[in-house]
Amino acid sequence: MLVLGIESTCDEAAAAVVEDGSKILSNIVYSQAQLHNQFKGVVPELACRKHLDVIIPVVEQALKKANCSLEDIDVIAAARGPGLIGALLIGLNTAKALAYAAKKPFIGINHLEGHLYGSMMPVMPKKFPCLGVILSGGHTALVHIEAIRKYRVLGTTVDDAIGEAFDKVASLLGLPYPGGPFIENLARDGDPYKFSFKAGNVKKNPLDFSFSGLKTNVMYTIKGQNQDKNAPSNLSDIEKKDIAASFQRAAFSDIVNKTLLATDHYPYHGLILGGGVCSSQALKKMFEEAFTTIPQFWPATGMASDNAAMIAGLGYHQFMQQGQHDSYFLKAQPKIPNLM
Repeated sequence: MLVLGIESTCDEAAAAVVEDGSKILSNIVYSQAQLHNQFKGVVPELACRKHLDVIIPVVEQALKKANCSLEDIDVIAAARGPGLIGALLIGLNTAKALAYAAKKPFIGINHLEGHLYGSMMPVMPKKFPCLGVILSGGHTALVHIEAIRKYRVLGTTVDDAIGEAFDKVASLLGLPYPGGPFIENLARDGDPYKFSFKAGNVKKNPLDFSFSGLKTNVMYTIKGQNQDKNAPSNLSDIEKKDIAASFQRAAFSDIVNKTLLATDHYPYHGLILGGGVCSSQALKKMFEEAFTTIPQFWPATGMASDNAAMIAGLGYHQFMQQGQHDSYFLKAQPKIPNLM
């Protein structure tokens, strides 16, 4: 079964063709990072305009690379949320229109489920339940995975997502967007214990995350508590490296510690890590050191950030389980209660 997947939840426009849920025949991603870099973050209106320009060419590239036509496709799947509403509508309505015109079944996919499934595509866990760890620019969550498409959220962020915090700290340090890779590169030569940064704890749920205070602490360290937050900093290169290293250690330690807490409460058979932040080698090293007896499933190269292969792969399973296509009246959802 060939599934065409379309992804447009934020600033990447992507399309992919996947066979039987796991064999990736094509995975085309058009990144807008350069466009949004000057603003140090995604500008939704600009993202939507670019999606309108590139979404059809991206789909055409995906079909061409997979050496197939729209007539060869069995199912068309698209991310329905969560994400930016304007961006979601473009990808979702493109998928509906193609499905209607070609008389193909249409399936709407939860973007965050896609991130979790993307890390399982090469090799599936031998046994469930597993613990999902979603780390991206817009989401941070721990998820109990009973089976594919059967989830329960254990903890999520109450303010900033982990990727958002990295972008904001990168901006404070004068680094480009997206900030994660640049902070990681700067942190390699820094002292991770130079500054005593710490992420927040949420009393109502110890598995929830809070990075707003950590970000503010970094800002005060750079600017001073009585300074204009927009004022330029006068940090030396060494100070920047130490701040980057200390911030990265604090943020990632919080992720690792709360994942450890979750695994202490339940005998999980694997860790499934998904989302753009999971491309960090520093994060992966910390997890490998902390979890030596539990299998870890990390996204393959090109699968950590938003992509359409994960949408197409999960679309196969969702269609097979549902046994029918979704309605053309399916709405885009900026937020999805059951899984953010």
